[in-house]
Amino acid sequence: MSKPISAINRYKADLREMFFLLFEQYKIGEILGHAPFESWGEDEVRTSLSECYKWCKEVAGPLNAVGDAGCKLEDGKVITPPGFKAAWTSQYAAGWKSIGVDPEHGGAGSPKSLQILVEELLSGANTAFSMYGGLAYGASEVIANFGTPEQKALYCERMFGGTWGGTMCLTESQAGSDVGAARTKATKNGDGSYSIKGTKIFISGGDHDLADNIIHLVLARLDSAPPGTKGLTLFIVPKLRTDDKGKTLGSNDVTCGAIEHKMGINGSSTCVLNFGENDACIGWPVGGDVKLNQGMSQMFSMMNGARIAVGVQGLSVASSAYLNALEYAKERKQGASIRNWKDANAPRVPIIEHADVRRMLLDMKSRVEGIRALAIKLTNHQDCATALQGKDDAKVAYHKGQIDLLVPLVKAYGSDQGFRVCETAIQTYGGAGYTKDYPVEQYCRDAKIFSIYEGTNHIQAMDLVGRKLGQAGGANLQAFAADVGKFVATHSTHEALGPEAKKLGSAQEALTQAAMKLLMWFQTGNLSMVPLVANRFLEMMSELTVGWMLLEGAVIAHDKLKTTAHDHPDHAFYTGKVHAALYFARNVLPGVAEKARLLEQEDRSPLEIPDAAFATV
Repeated sequence: MSKPISAINRYKADLREMFFLLFEQYKIGEILGHAPFESWGEDEVRTSLSECYKWCKEVAGPLNAVGDAGCKLEDGKVITPPGFKAAWTSQYAAGWKSIGVDPEHGGAGSPKSLQILVEELLSGANTAFSMYGGLAYGASEVIANFGTPEQKALYCERMFGGTWGGTMCLTESQAGSDVGAARTKATKNGDGSYSIKGTKIFISGGDHDLADNIIHLVLARLDSAPPGTKGLTLFIVPKLRTDDKGKTLGSNDVTCGAIEHKMGINGSSTCVLNFGENDACIGWPVGGDVKLNQGMSQMFSMMNGARIAVGVQGLSVASSAYLNALEYAKERKQGASIRNWKDANAPRVPIIEHADVRRMLLDMKSRVEGIRALAIKLTNHQDCATALQGKDDAKVAYHKGQIDLLVPLVKAYGSDQGFRVCETAIQTYGGAGYTKDYPVEQYCRDAKIFSIYEGTNHIQAMDLVGRKLGQAGGANLQAFAADVGKFVATHSTHEALGPEAKKLGSAQEALTQAAMKLLMWFQTGNLSMVPLVANRFLEMMSELTVGWMLLEGAVIAHDKLKTTAHDHPDHAFYTGKVHAALYFARNVLPGVAEKARLLEQEDRSPLEIPDAAFATV
C-alpha cells in the first residue's frame, strides 16, 4: 500500500526583495493614489503581498505535493486532487485572482506590478493549481476586450470571480505551433449560434470540478473561410449551456476524452476535448458575426499577458527552489572546511561553507532576482502607460514600445532560466535533491513545460528578431539602447560598481552589433541564418537587460548601505543586492560579447549536415 502524501508547505518567498523592487527601485509609490490607482497606497500594496503569502503557505502550498499525484477521469469527468476545490473557493473569496481586474468586472484594479507579484506567489506555491484560475482570467480578458455587451455581461464577472472557469483551445494533433492548420469546424445555425465540431488536445484545465461551468474559447473554421490563420474564428463554447442570465440548461456536447500523462504540473488537468461528437455543440463568435475570421488577432491580443505569466511561472518555482536550497545548505553538514582539508579529524561544516555551493547559491540568487526585476520592469512600463493614457501620447508610445520588446524576454528567459535554476537547486542538495523528500525535484519537473507552451521559446526569439526589433522603424530598440547607455554613462565611474557598469556598456555595444548583423541578413535575403541565431540573440538581450536591472538595484543598495546600521537586517539585504549584481556582471555579461562574436561567424553547420548524417541507425 502506497504511503499517503503529506500536506506540508515547502513554498518560500522573499517579500523584502519584492518590496525593494516595488518601492525602492521602480518607485511604484509615484503612481499610487492617482487615477486609475487612486484606491491603492503603499500600505494596501504591502498588506496584499503579505496576506497573499500567508494564504499561499496555509492553503495552496500544502497542496503542491498532494496535487503531484494528478487528476482522475471518472465517467467522463475530471476529478481534481484532494483539497483543490476548497482552495479554489478560498482563493476567490480572498480576491487573489481578481486583484488586478477592472472594478467594472468585480476586481480590485491594482497596478500590474502588484498583480504580477501576487501571481508569482500563487504560482510558486502551487503551479498546477494556480493555472486553473490563470486560464479563466486569460479567457475572460479576451471576452472583456472583444466581446459584445451581452457577452461581457454574461461571462466576464463570473469568470473573473471564479464562478465559472475558462480555457483557450488552440492545439490539434496536426496543428501545434502551426495554428493555421486547425480543422475544427463551425457551421452557422439560424439563430446566431454556430455548431462546433472537432477535437482539441493539450488543453490545460480542459475539464475540472472546481467551477460551476467552464467557458472554452475555441478556434474553429467556417467552410467559407480562407486557408491558414486568416480563416480562424474564436468562439465562446460553454461546457454547459446557459440562458442569458447564467442559469444552467444542460450539456453542450463538450466531453473530455483523456487526460495527458505528463512529466510535471500533474495537478493541472491537460485534456483532450471533443466538441460536437453528438452534433449538439454550439458556440458564438467572440464579438459576434462582425468578428468572423478574426480569431488569431483576438488571441494575440491576450498573448502578451499569457507569455508574461509563463515567464513568471518560471521565476516563481525557481525562487522557491533557490530559497529551499539555501536553507538546506545552511543546515546540511558534510565535509571539512577547505582550510582543514588535510585533517581527517576536522569537524564537518555546513555545505554553505564550501566554495562551489556558494557559487551555485549566488548564481541562483542573481538569476532569480534579475528575472524578477526584468518582470517588474515590464509591468512598470504597463502601469506607467496606463497612468499616462490620454495625458502624454509620446510617453505612452515609449512605454508600449518597451513592453513589446520585453515580453519575449520575460517569457523565454524566465522559463529557460527557471528550469536551470531548479536544476542547480537539485545539484546543491546533492542526492537528496533528486528524491521526493524535498520539493526541488517537483519544481524542476513542473518547470520544463514553461519553455514549450504559450509559444515555444524559439517562437519568442523569432518574434523578437522578426517583428519587435523593427517595430516603429527601430525606434523602440533605439530607446532601449539609449536607456542602457544613459545608465552606463552615469555610473561608469561609480566608486564600487564602475567597472561592472563598463562591462554593461561593452555588452550593449555587442548587442547593437548583433542587431545590425540580423538587419543585414534580412536586407540581403540571407534569411536562413536568422532562425539559427534567434535564440542566441534573445538570450544576449535578456542577459544584458538582467545585468542592467541588477546593477541599477545595486546602485540603490550601495547608497542605502551608507546609512544602514551593520546590525540591521537591511544591511545584509543590501549587501546581497550588490554581490548579486557583481557576480552577474563579472560572470554572465562578458558572455554577451562572445555570443555576438559567434553570431558573426555565420556558422551554417546545422543547415549543411545531411539528414542521414545525424545518425546511422
